[in-house]
Amino acid sequence: MDAAFTEEQDQIRRTVRELLRERCDTDAVKAAVRTAPGHDTALWRLLARQLGLSGLALPEEYGGAGCGAVEQALVCEEAGRALLPSPLLATAVLGAPLIARLGAGAQRAALLPGIAAGELTAALAVPGGALPEALGLTGAPAETAGGARNGWAGGGRAGGVQARHDAGTGWRLYGQVDQVLDGHSAGVLLVAARTGGYTRGRTLLFVVPGDTAGLTRTRLTALDETRPQARIELRNVVAEPLGEDPGRAAVGTADGGTDGDADGAAARVADGLVHLGATAAAHLAAEAVGVADAALTRTVAYVREREQFGRPVGSFQAVKHRLADVYVKVQAARSAAYYAAWATGGTTAPDGREDREAAVAGGLALAQALEAQRAAAAEAVQLHGGLGFTWEHDAHLAFKRAASDELLFGPVHRLRARAAERGGLFGARPAAVPAQATAAAVAV
Repeated sequence: MDAAFTEEQDQIRRTVRELLRERCDTDAVKAAVRTAPGHDTALWRLLARQLGLSGLALPEEYGGAGCGAVEQALVCEEAGRALLPSPLLATAVLGAPLIARLGAGAQRAALLPGIAAGELTAALAVPGGALPEALGLTGAPAETAGGARNGWAGGGRAGGVQARHDAGTGWRLYGQVDQVLDGHSAGVLLVAARTGGYTRGRTLLFVVPGDTAGLTRTRLTALDETRPQARIELRNVVAEPLGEDPGRAAVGTADGGTDGDADGAAARVADGLVHLGATAAAHLAAEAVGVADAALTRTVAYVREREQFGRPVGSFQAVKHRLADVYVKVQAARSAAYYAAWATGGTTAPDGREDREAAVAGGLALAQALEAQRAAAAEAVQLHGGLGFTWEHDAHLAFKRAASDELLFGPVHRLRARAAERGGLFGARPAAVPAQATAAAVAV
C-alpha cells in the first residue's frame, strides 16, 4: 500500500475544500436545510456538473470520471468537514454504485448519465430501518434454502414492502418505508421489496421513478437536518426489478421461470448490497472523520480565545488532555478510513479474500470513525461551556450528526461484532442443530 496521495487526489481535496469554504459556511448550511429539497440546489449543481462529484466513481462510458474509492473518500471527508447537506451520500455513495453493479444494460444507460451530469438523484429505500443489516455491516439477514440473503425487507403482515407480479401489468409494489435518505427529493428510488410467500420469500430491488403514480413521499422531522429523511408510501406502484427480471418465478410459480432464476436474482441483489456496504462504510467513515476534525478545530480555536481566571481555557492541563485524546481518536479514525477506502479498490482473489478484507476494514473503520465523531462533538459542546449547551449553537450541528449517524448506520458494538465475525476472529460459527436432535437431547 502506498500511503501517499497522488497529485490528482490532493487537487481534488483542495478544490472541494476551497469551494465548500466559500459556499457552505454555517449560515449557508442552516439556510439550506430549511428549503424544500433540504439542500442548496444551486450548490449541488455546481458540485455535480463542474466538479463531477455525482459521477466521480462512475465509469467514463456513462459520463463519470472513472475515479476510485479513495477519491470518493476524500470528497466525503470534505463534505463532512463542511456538514454539507446534499444528495452526495444517497446518490453517489449508495444509489449510483448499485445501479452500476446490478442494473441491466438499458437501466445503466438510462440512469447513470443523468446521475453523472447532476440532473438525476437517487435514493435507496430499505424497510424497517434495516439499512446497515442489508449492507452487511451489522449482521447477516436470514438465509433461504438456496443460500441467498433474503426476507429482510419484510412485506405482508411483517410490514415493509411487498412486490406482486401480474402477467399483464408486470410488477407492482405495496407498502411503506421510513427513514429514506433524501427520499423526498430523489428522481429515482431503489426500493427493496419482498416477493413470494412466507416460506419462499425473496428480496429484490426495484426501480421506481420519483413521479410514479401511487407514490407518496413525505419529508420527516429528523434529529439531523443536514441528513433529510422521508417516508415513502407505495400503493399499487408500477416498478421494474433492478437487473434482469426473474418474472413469476420470484413469486413462487413455475410458469415464466424457475426457482433457480429467482434465487439467482435474489442472491445477486444480496451480494451487490454487501459489496456496496464495504465501500459505503469507508466513505461514511471518511465523512465522519471530516465532521470530527472540523469540530475539534473549532473547539481548539475557541479554548485559545476564551479566558477564565485570567488565562485562556486551553492553557489548563485538563483541557489539553481532553483535546489530545480527541485528536488521537480523529487521527486513528482517519488512517482507518483511508485504509478501508484503499482496500475496497483491491483485486478480488478467487477465494474472495480481498472482498473479506474490504468488508472487515470498512466495518471497523466506520465504528472507529463514529466513535471519534461522537467524542469530538461531545467535547465541543462541553468545552464551549454555557454557550455550547444552547441548542442553536454551531457545536450542536456536529452533535446531531454524530447521534444521527450512529442511529442510522450503527451501533458501534454491532459494527465491530460483524467485522469480527466476517474476519473469522472467533472461528467458524457452529452449524445449526436440527430441531429433532435438540428435542431428543432434552428428552434424555
